[in-house]
Amino acid sequence: MHLRRTDSLPRRPLPLVLPPRRCSFQPAQCCSGIPKSACSTHTRADTDQGISTVRSIPAFLLAILSVSVSAADYRSEQLVQAAQLRDSVVPGAAHAIVESLTTEVGPRMAGTEADMRAVNWARAKFAALGFDEVRIEPVKFPLWTRGREHAEVIAPYPQPLRITALGGSIGTGEQPLQAEVVMFDTLADLQAAADGSLSGKIAFINGRMERFRDGRGYGPAVAQRGNGASEAAKKGALAVVIRSVGTDLDRFPHTGQMRYAEGVTRIPAAALSVPDANLLQHMIQRGQPVTLALDIGAELRGEGLSYNVIGDIRGRSKPEEVVVIGGHLDSWDLGTGAIDDGAGVGITMAAGAAILAHAQRPLRTVRVIAWANEEQGLHGANTYAAAHAKEITQHILGAESDFGAGRVYALRAGVSTEYQSRFAQIAEVLAPLGIPYEPTGGGAGPDVGPLVVRGMPWAQLAQDGTDYFDTHHTANDVLERIDSAALDQQVAAYAVLAWMAADAPSDFGRVPPPVVAK
Repeated sequence: MHLRRTDSLPRRPLPLVLPPRRCSFQPAQCCSGIPKSACSTHTRADTDQGISTVRSIPAFLLAILSVSVSAADYRSEQLVQAAQLRDSVVPGAAHAIVESLTTEVGPRMAGTEADMRAVNWARAKFAALGFDEVRIEPVKFPLWTRGREHAEVIAPYPQPLRITALGGSIGTGEQPLQAEVVMFDTLADLQAAADGSLSGKIAFINGRMERFRDGRGYGPAVAQRGNGASEAAKKGALAVVIRSVGTDLDRFPHTGQMRYAEGVTRIPAAALSVPDANLLQHMIQRGQPVTLALDIGAELRGEGLSYNVIGDIRGRSKPEEVVVIGGHLDSWDLGTGAIDDGAGVGITMAAGAAILAHAQRPLRTVRVIAWANEEQGLHGANTYAAAHAKEITQHILGAESDFGAGRVYALRAGVSTEYQSRFAQIAEVLAPLGIPYEPTGGGAGPDVGPLVVRGMPWAQLAQDGTDYFDTHHTANDVLERIDSAALDQQVAAYAVLAWMAADAPSDFGRVPPPVVAK
């Protein structure tokens, strides 16, 4: 889910009081995402033994250099402190946390024994990092188990296929299901099929996901995963298989949550790896009926229990007001959950540790949350929002890291126009990291979404997701896919954002319910 704001550009000038500072992070190599008029003078850096020095300033800020800071914006000493925090991040800190989680716990699907070990791991890690208060809050949800999964073409070209059951799917029963396959290029094509046309058959939805840096190809593609089973059942199908929602060419199927529509027959649902989807497509295109056998042992087994794990850095004078950052602790069960979302947990825990080591505590509390069971329906996020309903107005800003381990390329925010200038100042501190401010677009992370719809302002550190969906929800989601230096850049960015938000002269107001991006 992406929550999108469409606020206009700020009308008043944006103050700039912090000169360029030296930093050990290499800025981004392109200036995409800023106005074209700014490209020729976008922040760049010369590198000398790993040290980058900012040589120029974005054009859209050059005109405002002489503007003084208003009472609503940051003081120069705050900006200096934030820059010092940025440069103090310990290299490899986040990577070490992710390595610990993936080695000592590994796959941690919600409700499993490993999930409970992850909860205990997170509690211990927060404590070891020195957080002032560490606690857990219970989260309940339907307990789903995967069980066996096997698929093979019976005729006319017998061979096995790589599949994985979709989260929430039922199984095929005690005996494998065997039927002819009917292919549809898109979910819309399936929806347009005649009622009853798939009676006694297996539907194959072959929709492809497009690759984009911001991941916008995910929304259109994921609909076949979420809705495919019920749409196929409406046409009489016995089961549905989909092309994995991914951008890779590896033989690793992508799992992910699906859902059943009320009043529609429930049928098994599975994803084929991208090469196996291609293989099945080639067989069908030869013109002979293709018979597929499916054996899936997935089932729901009552109620599961997990916990949101919360680490607080207590504010020095307004501790009741909170800035929330975090990632989700659970993962799917195929890989070790390094990218999704061990990286987000590691980044935000390490950002908190950097703030704790900083000389000046912020005014407000910085809260890092390792959310429970995001993957199967935002259960931890929804439970947290309900449990803290009376405190929502004291949650002044939220941001989540749940888009892998790619470098941050932009700062965005869902705040009213009067607070935009603060984010321009935050972006000046982030400039040596290669992170400009984009006053429009973007959206809140999934787990902060339930707080945002209740009025909490949000910020987004937009990550490069070009390769994110190569490993997303697969057995290939492992530590080796992570670049430690990229995590360092993100830790610095989250530390600066959280500290500056928590030390702001006032809160960020409230926001109207956001538009859900399609």
